[in-house]
Amino acid sequence: MKIKEIIKNNKKWVESKLELDKDYFTNLAKGQSPSILYIGCSDSRVTAEEMMGVGPGEAFVHRNIANLVPNTDLSAMSVITYALEHLKVNDIIICGHYGCGGVKAAMQSADLGILNPWLRNIRDVYRLHSDELMAIENEEERYKRLIELNVVEQCINVIKTSSIQKANRERKIKVHGWVFDLSSGQIIDLEINFDKILANIMEIYHLD
Repeated sequence: MKIKEIIKNNKKWVESKLELDKDYFTNLAKGQSPSILYIGCSDSRVTAEEMMGVGPGEAFVHRNIANLVPNTDLSAMSVITYALEHLKVNDIIICGHYGCGGVKAAMQSADLGILNPWLRNIRDVYRLHSDELMAIENEEERYKRLIELNVVEQCINVIKTSSIQKANRERKIKVHGWVFDLSSGQIIDLEINFDKILANIMEIYHLD
């Protein structure tokens, strides 16, 4: 799509919103009060608000390659802190998707330059769960399972942040692990048992 077409589309979009509500943008400019922080993949096929059916101001969104939450990523850490401490969100969603190019690249041994340190986060997930993954003979199923396990590990990374530990002392924060199935359009809740997973690391990370 050409940039000029995007500008034209924007004008049409503005007109359509004003036809329904003449104060739409006036109200939009007043501020935001989302109850959800959504952390997803940058993949152009996965549009957070559209697939969740939420409108502007209802979800605070952060996206990067393969929906990662490494504690060394200042951007992700800043987003989580702002969402919890200033926007006061109560739910955090980590959403991966089947067919993720970042996870696929991490499964390969190719040198991808500057992407290497970023993708190493996924390779570390593979290492942590290598026994389970290597037991899956079908490569496509192994790929899908790594996508799911990556979501689980990123949820744990979120829970380990000082921001969520601090917020949890004031209110109950819920973390959700999802996978979006591009072939069906369905959101799959992984229904992660965090109590079971975190039981073995509570003493190490001193989690609430």
